[in-house]
Amino acid sequence: MRGQVNPQAHMFSYFSPEQRVPAKHPLRSIKAYTDSALQQIRPVLDGIYSTIGRPSIPPERLLKAQLLIALYSVRSDRLFCETLDYNILFRWFLDMGLEEPSFDASTFSKNRERLASEEVALKFFDAVVREARALELLSDEHCSVDGTLVEAWASMKSFRPKDGGGSGPDAGGDRDFKGERRRNDTHQSTTDPEARLLRKSLGKEAKLCFAGHALMDNRHGLISNVCLTPSVGVTESEAALRLITRQRRKRLSPKSFGGDKGYHTSRFVHGLLAQRIAPHVALNAAHYGTGPGPSVINSRAYRASQIVRKRIEQFFGWGKTVGGLRKTKLRGVRRNQHLMCLTGLAYNLVRVSRMCPTTG
Repeated sequence: MRGQVNPQAHMFSYFSPEQRVPAKHPLRSIKAYTDSALQQIRPVLDGIYSTIGRPSIPPERLLKAQLLIALYSVRSDRLFCETLDYNILFRWFLDMGLEEPSFDASTFSKNRERLASEEVALKFFDAVVREARALELLSDEHCSVDGTLVEAWASMKSFRPKDGGGSGPDAGGDRDFKGERRRNDTHQSTTDPEARLLRKSLGKEAKLCFAGHALMDNRHGLISNVCLTPSVGVTESEAALRLITRQRRKRLSPKSFGGDKGYHTSRFVHGLLAQRIAPHVALNAAHYGTGPGPSVINSRAYRASQIVRKRIEQFFGWGKTVGGLRKTKLRGVRRNQHLMCLTGLAYNLVRVSRMCPTTG
């Protein structure tokens, strides 16, 4: 029999978002791990909010909302808040009822600075890594490191001389750079002063960007540490040594570190050897003689490390195509460090939920 459309809506509906989400939906496992990680950092969240005054949006809800933005490639905070009005799945993930109104997009802007100043995203990221370690998904012995460029939210029109010289912009905001040598020590972006001009390689165009660094565990390709720095002034090898130092503070003792030719420097190799870590870096002909010895290069572990280290590109590829790292919408190193950590934990949650699904 042909069905009929009834335009008369029901006055009352009795159902919860929990009933609308399928039992085998992949977001269920992610939600279970996310809630467990947020429970670990709850004392940190309690410490940055006052006990008196008007209640604000719970920080757990804001962090989970930013996680959804990364997982579903939502292009802006405003669009997410609009979608939250009618998306039952998002409301279920944020533990919101159907009658509860959506929050305004300005909530992200006002609270992101507070969360970024306390490095809440980094603590959240570490909590997810601890969950993966408890599931024995990390070895913490053999790691790989790499970096990538994160394009800043600033155009070349804003890259102007620090002393105020040069020709002024026209009606369209363009400037005539002909015959002018633009350098980071003489020029600066008026939109994002912390962004630096850099190009990926010879023949590529120069862009205002930051440098993202990631440390990958070789067992299952999970990201165990991340950081973000200005694209110049802090080289990849220096950032990698900082990540190693942070691993040491967690009482972890890695045995080997894999990397590409960019890490074949005397400072990085000697820094690893001083900590009794085998430098499994690809050899650079320009720096021949300062790399690992023949016994390391000819070992089976070195060859395996050079093969596995390429898996870290999966995180950078996912982060730029899905997580929103291709061109950041935030300004400054601290805010983008917050975004880098959230993207890294989103990537880990996706992989952990697939390897160890839960029924939560």
